[in-house]
Amino acid sequence: MSAEDQLQGIRWNEQSDDGQVMLSLPWEVFVLGLAILSIVNLVMVLIARNPDIDQVIVMMDSIIIVIFAIDLLRRLHVARDNRAYLIQGWGWVDAISIIPVLRVARLLRVVRVIRVMGRMGGLSAALRAFFANRAAGGLMMVLLIAVLVLEFGALAVLWAEHDAPDATILTAEDAIWYMIVTMSTVGYGDLAPVTSIGRLIGSLIILVGVGVFGTLTGFLANAFMAPASDATELEPSQAVVVDVE
Repeated sequence: MSAEDQLQGIRWNEQSDDGQVMLSLPWEVFVLGLAILSIVNLVMVLIARNPDIDQVIVMMDSIIIVIFAIDLLRRLHVARDNRAYLIQGWGWVDAISIIPVLRVARLLRVVRVIRVMGRMGGLSAALRAFFANRAAGGLMMVLLIAVLVLEFGALAVLWAEHDAPDATILTAEDAIWYMIVTMSTVGYGDLAPVTSIGRLIGSLIILVGVGVFGTLTGFLANAFMAPASDATELEPSQAVVVDVE
């Protein structure tokens, strides 16, 4: 069976016979990206052993845990048999990996990566189908890019500014706050880089932020201004005919 046929054979938004629950393809690829990021974060913590890096990663992992908790609840809601999902469908991996105190248990997300990749017939087939759906796929990709830029941009700015004289970005909280304000193009001005490298990073973040929030704004505008779906219209058999005398 080819990768494309394997993708077409997946029963989306419902539980398969083996207990697994596959949501929409854009969401699955988004979750797959977050799973890989979570694994990278754990490796960075073990290798770097830097309190500043560790604090940024802890804050970002908190966001990832919330997303994975929402993902778990969605799968439980879709599943016809929650027990089958949690046991045969590897849902227990999803449940254990979101427990904050069990940091090492996040390595179990490797199982999620392997499982999702196998169901989709490989990364190349998944990405081709992902980008075929430009609306939902584009939105999920922008959200994933936003998470990546938020984390690694905060790490880069903190590295550039931490030991600089008169620096205002000194902690992980400062770096995350600066990234959020800059990416959203709000620019309060309470925190700003003072080094050349920090300002270069900030300039790149501004350009990325304009693209990210411009895409999100365009998607929301299109969602609200799009014409009503045909599904909301009455079928001919449901139409009510009123005779006027």
